[in-house]
Amino acid sequence: MGLRAYGVAVLLAAAGLWAMSGTQREKPLLAAPDAVRVLELTAAMQPDNVEATRVLAQAYLDARQPGLAIVLVEGSKRTVHDDVRIQHVYARALVDGGRNEEALAVETGVVAACHSIADGASAPAGCDAVLLASAMRRTDILRELVALGVEDAQAHPEMSLVAYQNATREARVMVQ
Repeated sequence: MGLRAYGVAVLLAAAGLWAMSGTQREKPLLAAPDAVRVLELTAAMQPDNVEATRVLAQAYLDARQPGLAIVLVEGSKRTVHDDVRIQHVYARALVDGGRNEEALAVETGVVAACHSIADGASAPAGCDAVLLASAMRRTDILRELVALGVEDAQAHPEMSLVAYQNATREARVMVQ
């Protein structure tokens, strides 16, 4: 009877370990890992390619992984890191990561770098009217968020809405 009791005890122990280990498998960090893997491979093979880095950072943001986008930009080569398109995506990652003050500083730099195109002058590579307008709008909203003391917009949705409304309540119409 001792051998039978030993067998039952081993079986119960195995069942207990199985139950404690959980029945679910690991879940991937990203929703579309195959598509992101291709972008990661491209960015890794072309570390000087601004567009490859920008597309990968945007894919991380689309997958709701701003931390990955932040690490990607912060670890990129200086020539890539300092590009205005990368800085614009980086500011978005900082916002999504709950770091509004840092995002405001980065986005203000993008506006300053690209502001010359508003005057018809030449601007750094990557600056265009769409990027400038987006950066200016985001800067206005971030300024309001920071003024209201909101560091993480997702943690304070009511205050974020107030900041957004304050920043966008003015509309400009041009009459010719």
